[in-house]
Amino acid sequence: MAATSRSIASLTLSFGLVNVPVRLFSATERGAELHFNLLAKDGSRLRQQYVSERTKKVVDRKDMVKGYEVEDNQFVLFTADELKALEEGSSPVIQIVSFVPLASIDPLFYDKAYLLAPDKRGEKPYALLAEALRQSGRCALAKWPWKAKQYVTQVRANADGLILQQLRYAAEVRSLADLDIPKAAVSKPELQLALQLVDQIAADHFDPEQFHDEEKARVLAAIDEKVKGKQIVASSRETAGPAGGGQVIDLMEALRASLAGKPAAKSTRARPAGKASAKVTALPTRKPARKATASSPPGRARAHK
Repeated sequence: MAATSRSIASLTLSFGLVNVPVRLFSATERGAELHFNLLAKDGSRLRQQYVSERTKKVVDRKDMVKGYEVEDNQFVLFTADELKALEEGSSPVIQIVSFVPLASIDPLFYDKAYLLAPDKRGEKPYALLAEALRQSGRCALAKWPWKAKQYVTQVRANADGLILQQLRYAAEVRSLADLDIPKAAVSKPELQLALQLVDQIAADHFDPEQFHDEEKARVLAAIDEKVKGKQIVASSRETAGPAGGGQVIDLMEALRASLAGKPAAKSTRARPAGKASAKVTALPTRKPARKATASSPPGRARAHK
């Protein structure tokens, strides 16, 4: 961890009669994102303002309050002091309620992640908990009331220490079972070829340094060209279509070709009468996309505090 990293909070992991003083750190950074500013055509910056729907006048921040919409266009208002009082229910204690197999939590439930480091006099219990989790193959499930919200969290150990992972509630996660995905029969020869293909490009571990944001590099290169005074034109790259360009591809042939590094051959099986193969035509050069205005999502969202 960089020496300049600052902890977000000092907390306590609690299980049984054991308390582990820890410090909380962000696990990710957002500084690497590209950001374009919205400007007027003359290059001047634009300023965002809040306008009252009733008076059509600009409202200063000092005159704003927050409200929760209880019915259509009916709000209950909260002052800054009242909102602060709601957060007083926060607790620095992360209460572990159970230890479950690490693999039993579907990553679909993963939300924001944090890093945990031992606080003063917490080195020994921190190391003990981390090693117990590693050797048991389990992780801890815990409750964490924080900033007017109760989180369910996972505490897991890697080779370097402990990670706190906020988890989503069941009502927030969708299931593939709801999509009614049709079942397709897979033959034994097809499965064997697929497994060979998996083995052919298998890796022993995940190396995040192997991947780089190629689209970001392309945009940065275009920005450099713009700085040099060159004209940027829309990309003429065609959007890749389905494998085979709409033609029917034999699955076994595609698997064998993948293993051999060759293009898949077309299926020679007769097509049903009256159904011609899809005609493949070149896509036209794409024009620069216009910046769309943000639209409201379908259905009325719940108002924020």
